[in-house]
Amino acid sequence: MPGPLILALDQGTTSTRAIAFRPPALAPAGVARRPLAQHFPADGRVEHDPEDLVRDSIAVLREALAAAGGAPEDVAAVGIANQRETTLLWDRATGRPLHRAIVWQDRRTAPACTALREAGHEALIRERTGLLLDPYFCATKLAWLLDTIPDARAAAARGTLAFGTVDTWLLWRLTEGRVHATDATNASRTLLYDIARGTWDAALLDLFRIPAAVLPEIRDTIAPFGTTAALGGLTPILALVGDQQAAMAGQACFVPGMVKSTYGTGAFVLLHTGTAPVPSAHRLLTTVALQQDGRRTYALEGAIFTAGAAVEWLTGGGLGVLEAPAASAALAAQADAAHAVHFVPAFVGLGAPHWDVAARGALLGLTRATGPAELARAALESVAFQTRDLVEAMQADHPHAAGRVLRVDGGLAANDWAMQFLADLLAVPVDRPATVETTALGAAYLAGLAAGLCPEPAAFTRTWALERRFTPLMTAEERARRYAGWQDAVRRTRSG
Repeated sequence: MPGPLILALDQGTTSTRAIAFRPPALAPAGVARRPLAQHFPADGRVEHDPEDLVRDSIAVLREALAAAGGAPEDVAAVGIANQRETTLLWDRATGRPLHRAIVWQDRRTAPACTALREAGHEALIRERTGLLLDPYFCATKLAWLLDTIPDARAAAARGTLAFGTVDTWLLWRLTEGRVHATDATNASRTLLYDIARGTWDAALLDLFRIPAAVLPEIRDTIAPFGTTAALGGLTPILALVGDQQAAMAGQACFVPGMVKSTYGTGAFVLLHTGTAPVPSAHRLLTTVALQQDGRRTYALEGAIFTAGAAVEWLTGGGLGVLEAPAASAALAAQADAAHAVHFVPAFVGLGAPHWDVAARGALLGLTRATGPAELARAALESVAFQTRDLVEAMQADHPHAAGRVLRVDGGLAANDWAMQFLADLLAVPVDRPATVETTALGAAYLAGLAAGLCPEPAAFTRTWALERRFTPLMTAEERARRYAGWQDAVRRTRSG
């Protein structure tokens, strides 16, 4: 088929994929994916090889273009969506990483966070950034790198080192070191960004002992980010966006009150709140949803650290209960519903709204009759239970969050059993779109908007298509009973 292509790169925690889309309808024309190796050097530590991130990204971009039957000159724009909070530090002169990338799931800086909290700094951090003081975010990871790598602090002060999240690292390498930049969605996840003013915050830089010289320039989400020769020509990169904000765009959640939930390794529920940041009284995060022409929109976010990873754990890499995650739905359907087995997958602690870094996973309610089917069911149920924890917090924080449809995406959204249980537990319809690769779709749409090949958001919203709606079927009594059992299980798992 003739016409231009938009390439979307979706660099995630467990895989790197690229999709070639044809505007303006953004029909997928070519797809490529590569798994990403995980490194676990110690308990609570999770790392990626920075060179894997670059090599796989370039490879899938080229493979997706080839699968679409396109040539380099056919690519009108590239949009990049990335796993957020993962932290890298490299030498500006050589481009050499000084350490493996410290992944968002990593908990090594929990003691530093505790010390800062006990010193009374969390209120300032919360007020300026909209975030909580937690190892999840970049600032303490970056401080750890500067403190741990020999001579890193001195080099950082001289301006010879560069910090970035995955978007910034990929941009640096794709532009051969010409561009050191990020966008507002990614900057808003660092603990160093003033979410109201839209700038790096000097007081927070002092608090975390971060030299301003290592920081990237903050740009709009939709902006010219330079060109790359990685595809064989000079291709413009026109959008950088955190993966969850990309999924919001792909789900056409541009109106306050709309809610989406993405189910991958973790799960992330985002509620669009409009043009002003909404502080949370229930330990949710305030984050930038999008920045265009210098204007920001915001969201409330709840982060679940372990969602699809709970099902992965049941496969050969963990217990060996499942041959593959896709088999979980059929196996869960065979479970005896009378067995109240609860799986709290706190492998790296509990995320929102608990934020308990010391919590650890647990299986509760086991009997001699418990088998693989009950374990599969408990793993899938844990995703819905954690989602309800977040949705209830959102409803308490924001009046427009109550009674809305939930739009879902990500790998686990393809699991019919899990999505039906989610609708039952939330007592709201759960809508799965025709295009579940919404992260890549969102990155492509934003790049296409910048290139003048895609319509404005109101028109793009009308292209969103429903694949299936899951309607609540569970009785209120059963819903309350099941959720109470989950809450009890979480209490038993908490560290405090």
